[in-house]
Amino acid sequence: MQIIVAALYHFTRFSDPEALRAPLARLCCGQSVRGTLLLAPEGINGTIAGPRAGIDAVLTHIRALPGCADLDWKESAAETMPFGRMKVRLKREIVTMGQPDVDPTAATGRYVAPQDWNVLISADDVAVIDTRNDYEVEIGSFAGAVDPGTRSFRDFPEWWRANADRFAGKRIAMFCTGGIRCEKSTNFLIGEGVPEVFHLKGGILKYLEEVPEQDSLWQGECFVFDRRVSLGHGLRQGNHTLCHACRRPLAPEDRDRPEYEEGVSCHRCTGEYTEADRTRFRDRQRQAERGECYGD
Repeated sequence: MQIIVAALYHFTRFSDPEALRAPLARLCCGQSVRGTLLLAPEGINGTIAGPRAGIDAVLTHIRALPGCADLDWKESAAETMPFGRMKVRLKREIVTMGQPDVDPTAATGRYVAPQDWNVLISADDVAVIDTRNDYEVEIGSFAGAVDPGTRSFRDFPEWWRANADRFAGKRIAMFCTGGIRCEKSTNFLIGEGVPEVFHLKGGILKYLEEVPEQDSLWQGECFVFDRRVSLGHGLRQGNHTLCHACRRPLAPEDRDRPEYEEGVSCHRCTGEYTEADRTRFRDRQRQAERGECYGD
């Protein structure tokens, strides 16, 4: 059975997200669909995986929710199920920026199709900004893109305000994995007075799906928040794995470093946890090796 992976988000106003949670969770579980869906007053976000019929049933349900008729999503395939279970969670935001005045339903940057992206970001008067987290940028990005070096999306507004003068007189082109962070970050820049803001429609995933590798300006792999860890051109699974201590991606050579202990530490997090944490991680790893259930 082929596993279909669907990444989706939609900004809309849900008056009672809690009322939507249980029916959506029941449907996903009944259709053998796993993954994570987030519900908030501002909309829905998540990635799910399952059989074709199950994914279709869940997408049909979501499109029937208030304001979601024009839901868009991106699909790829996986050889094995990339999620351990199904989670439908209630959140304050479907992607956390911590800026109460940001409203993507009011205005966003201008969408740029993947086929037109290369021309835009090659222009001399365009500054290209990667809105993802530092560990995502580390394994791949567009050639010449600015890396804000942020640990989380919540840090982006502070970074922009500290660096805005660098981009005076420039048009701003922004991108992220699937587009959701750019919906908020472009609205934020518009609110900050930036006159021309663009973002990649469908995000990196759509670009890697539609732009031939020989024409691509993408370098490296794209981090994804499931067990596949990274994808390359054509949405083929990449070479990265995950450190299950800090949840950061690891290249094949990183697993040969002396700091690496499977499920316990890597070179990035070796100084970030206590010995008690490491003991707990080792217990968890032993459970995983015995095939016991220990969650995601």
